[in-house]
Amino acid sequence: MKEENTTTAPAKNESSKIDAIKQLIFGEQIQTYNSEFDAVKKDILNKKNQLNDLIETVKLELLQNIDSVAIDVNIRITELEDKLEDKIETLEDKKVDRKMLGELLTKLGEKISQ
Repeated sequence: MKEENTTTAPAKNESSKIDAIKQLIFGEQIQTYNSEFDAVKKDILNKKNQLNDLIETVKLELLQNIDSVAIDVNIRITELEDKLEDKIETLEDKKVDRKMLGELLTKLGEKISQ
């Protein structure tokens, strides 16, 4: 077991030395890049939230418009049904019943023959 610890310890020690060297050479640049990446991430999240808010607003407006159109269509259909019923009643009033027409023609014939 001790052999394993001694073999892994130098690897960790070398890794930490390499990290220390990287930090010395690139430390300031890495920090600059990290802060720039953080700013970009924040900006992207902000834009994403704004876009989600805009999508929700448009969704609500579309639903309201669809409801308005549905109500308008239903009103127009009801008006058309009422007009159609009125026209049908008018046509029925104007239409002469065959029996009635026969009686009228018989009476007319009788008056002509007199």
